Amino acid sequence: MKKLSILLLGIFTVILIGCSGSDRYRGAWKATDAEGVKFDLFFDAKSLTVTDSTGKSQKFDYTQNSIEFKNSVENYGIQLGNGTSYKIVFPDSNKESFGLIKDEAGNSLYTISRTVYIR
Repeated sequence: MKKLSILLLGIFTVILIGCSGSDRYRGAWKATDAEGVKFDLFFDAKSLTVTDSTGKSQKFDYTQNSIEFKNSVENYGIQLGNGTSYKIVFPDSNKESFGLIKDEAGNSLYTISRTVYIR
């Protein structure tokens, strides 16, 4: 019985962690799209706020649906409330302040940084 309780607790923990966003990308980011347009992103545990250069903000609910570590590259899959999926990619696991946001086809949508806008 004790083993079953531990197993159920472990499964429940994984489910809770999997639904909310990772600490790795939570918080404020400066983002630049392919045309050089600047945005500010803020990831909470279950929501993403996108603010454009005019100050207009949009808030999206999301769930984290995957985590992948391969060859020092970290990938976090998120799915917005409308069903759209994205990957948050950290190409160098030693650099926690730089990443990319890609669409389902693997196209880079945004370059993200904790401190500066990168094109």
